[in-house]
Amino acid sequence: MNENNTNDEISLKELIEKAREWFSYLLAQWKIIVLAGIVGAGLGLAYSFSKKPVYTASLSFALEDEKSGGLGGALGLASSLGLDLGGGGGSIFTGSNLTELFKSRAMVEQTLLSPVVVEGKTISLAEMYIQNQEWRDQWNENPKFKAIQFLPNTKRATFTRVQDSILGVMFQDLSKTGLTVGQKDKKIAIITIDVNSTNELFAKYFTEALVKQVSDFYVDTKSKKARINMDILERQTDSIRRELNGAITGVAVANDNTFGLNPAMNVRRAPSARRQVDVQANTAILTELVKQTELAKVTLRKETPLIQVIDRPILPLKKEKFGTAKGIIMGGFLLVFVIVIFLLARRILKPAV
Repeated sequence: MNENNTNDEISLKELIEKAREWFSYLLAQWKIIVLAGIVGAGLGLAYSFSKKPVYTASLSFALEDEKSGGLGGALGLASSLGLDLGGGGGSIFTGSNLTELFKSRAMVEQTLLSPVVVEGKTISLAEMYIQNQEWRDQWNENPKFKAIQFLPNTKRATFTRVQDSILGVMFQDLSKTGLTVGQKDKKIAIITIDVNSTNELFAKYFTEALVKQVSDFYVDTKSKKARINMDILERQTDSIRRELNGAITGVAVANDNTFGLNPAMNVRRAPSARRQVDVQANTAILTELVKQTELAKVTLRKETPLIQVIDRPILPLKKEKFGTAKGIIMGGFLLVFVIVIFLLARRILKPAV
């Protein structure tokens, strides 16, 4: 037992002695360490000047309440008559699903093709992104990329493989560092979108265009069933109205043909009676179709708009810049740390004789 304690004391003494030896060695190299700190501070300062500030555009919105309210009875009546007015909007794009929709490649790339006005010229957000990243300077030296352009509202299906690849790179860049979508508080049903960019205008324009793109897609998708039913009802209403007008005209013609007719000749009055039956039947059908068409219009209005914007990005945007003091401290510390590790490694590998 005493022997083990002695060995532990010897090991501890050796460790302390070794630490003192390393400290003395580093102290002897103070000129190199100080020089590394100065050089690192200078590099950090240069980096802080070259680093562009990052602007953040924030937009918050809430989903429209989808409760049917007073339409429950009306929609139930329509359902009993065999008509589906699309009242159940469903929840396919609510909560986390809607968040993922904002970050989907299809929505982001379609947003990049939206038009914006920059310095009096109408260009796409994709071209604005390319200008901000200074890719054109590299592309001008390569004939494969020199003629590539992304015109506003161009159909995605007409793009070449190279254009698809470039849009894919933009999407990856924005997804990794530029686009954040989520709820800041799970108890509050308000979703916030943050877009980061070194170009203040791009951050603002892209945020607003993305919300518009997703909102339009959301409206078209979610209200598609209600819109289809309303279109069918309107076509049926117009068709029955034409039939009713024809039947009314037919009654008048038949009455003209039997004017002053001998009352004993009832066969000649049959066409007029048949036309009157048609008028009554078409009137009843038209009345019901008009009711259902109005219900369909109310249902469609209920489902739009589906996204209510609360706060929009307002210039000037929030700016985050890499400070000079931060650059000096971090640059100096990192280079000193690297030099110290290098000196210790050299000491261990090649101990002094």
